Amino acid sequence: MKEKMYIKQGTIEFYSVTAALFSAGLSNFAILYSVQPILPLFSKEFHLTPLQSSFSLSSSTIMMAIGMLFISPISDMYGRKIVMTGSLFLASIFTILCSIMNSWEGIIVIRILTGLSLSGVASIAMTYLSEEMHSSVLPFSIGLYISGNTIGGFIGRIMTSILSNIFSWNIALMFVGFFSLCGSILFLYLLPESKNFKYNLFVLNNLINNFMLQWKDSILSTLFIIGFILMGSFITIFNYIGYRLLVKPFCLNQGLIGFLSVVYLVGVYTSPKAGILIKNYGRISILNISLLIMFIGLLITEINYLLCVIIGLTCFAGGFFAAHSIVSSWVGHQSKLLRSYASSLYLFFYYLGSSIFGSIGGYFWFFGGWLGVSIFVISLLVISFLLIMNLKLILYTK
Repeated sequence: MKEKMYIKQGTIEFYSVTAALFSAGLSNFAILYSVQPILPLFSKEFHLTPLQSSFSLSSSTIMMAIGMLFISPISDMYGRKIVMTGSLFLASIFTILCSIMNSWEGIIVIRILTGLSLSGVASIAMTYLSEEMHSSVLPFSIGLYISGNTIGGFIGRIMTSILSNIFSWNIALMFVGFFSLCGSILFLYLLPESKNFKYNLFVLNNLINNFMLQWKDSILSTLFIIGFILMGSFITIFNYIGYRLLVKPFCLNQGLIGFLSVVYLVGVYTSPKAGILIKNYGRISILNISLLIMFIGLLITEINYLLCVIIGLTCFAGGFFAAHSIVSSWVGHQSKLLRSYASSLYLFFYYLGSSIFGSIGGYFWFFGGWLGVSIFVISLLVISFLLIMNLKLILYTK
């Protein structure tokens, strides 16, 4: 039996993988979140409510979630790199096409196809890392990958905010599409071929059984639900903060609101840092602290001063990215077999939470304003704390 060759920190392959997946994260999440800061523009141009406008994001995330259930078995058949590369190129082309749409229905259809394409990277990247990276650097590597996602989300938001303010949302999305196309080429060139990958044929019954096997693991199923709540909370806050800042007492313009995306960059620090801290303090402790930081940050945003809102959003984003890094690396560690299925199921719930809660948040905004949104998200965070307590109990009894 051939001995597995894992990539260790400090090697040329380590830096090549890091750069490639960082580039993939940039492209993937620049595309996904590029529409978020221009939701108010969609509302204005197409005469939509905030809830209806949010469908341009939630339609993509729901299709990402669904695609993740099937894309891993496809990558088992054809290989990790080829599926991720194809997904990146398709998503870039769809974004360019979206920029020339002149109807809301057309935008939604293209964004659905975009989300389906993006599932090929988001689902497989962590599987690739879990298979190829040495266990000693896996949490750190996943943290770096999430940092790329964070910067990608920031770049996508800031580009569309600035360019839509100067030109139009069409020009902004076209620019994001070409930016991501360049990132796709870089990814294709840098990413090494898998060394520990084994080809498997797709069988529907095996697919269902393999997913059920992951769900029956009480630790994994709890982590899936925590991911579901985490992402739902995060997207809800950043979907509707723009609407809040457009009205009194802030009355900011679209360009200035876009610059608030800079708070996402805190995740570049907190994601890998969380991976380091859990070695000394344990996953449960750091996860609880991360959620507490999110909770405190959300409370700070209730203060009607712009600086307080910025500080609150920074705390909330930093805590979220740390928590996501911990939970996602924990999933990779917990799933000894069929890691691609565990990663896919985690990300399915993760983006399903984004789609469901991101849209439901529109009702809370409509009926309760920012306070209503905050109460909704606080309720979700409380449930997360309870789930972590359950995780601790499960670990104690094993």
